[in-house]
Amino acid sequence: MKKLLLVTLVLITTVTFAQDKNAKATMEVDGVCLMCKSRIEKACFKTKGVKSAIWDVKTHELKLIYDERKTNVETIQKSVLEAGHDIKKLKIKATDEAYAKLHDCCKYRDIEVREAH
Repeated sequence: MKKLLLVTLVLITTVTFAQDKNAKATMEVDGVCLMCKSRIEKACFKTKGVKSAIWDVKTHELKLIYDERKTNVETIQKSVLEAGHDIKKLKIKATDEAYAKLHDCCKYRDIEVREAH
C-alpha cells in the first residue's frame, strides 16, 4: 500500500512540474500583410523551444507559447527583429539592413504601403 501511495505521489509531482515548462507571452509586432504573418511566425519557430506563434494581421498582436527551459522572450524578439519587423511596445526597431530585405508590399514603415493594406 505504501508503494502505491509513493508511486501516485511521484506521478502527481512529475505531471505538475511538467506542465509548468510552457510560458505564454504577447507582443505587438509591426507588419501589414499575410507575407509578414508568415515571416514573423517562421522567425519565431526558428527559435528552439517555440511551440506556438500566431500573429494577427489586424491587431499586430503576436501570441507565443514557448518552453521557458529552452528559450526566452528576448531570444524570440531577436529572431523577429532579424526578420525585419519592429516590436512596437518596446520601441525596438529592426536594423535598416533587415528592413530593406522585406518585400516591397511589406514595407510597413512606409505610410503609403500601410494605407494600401
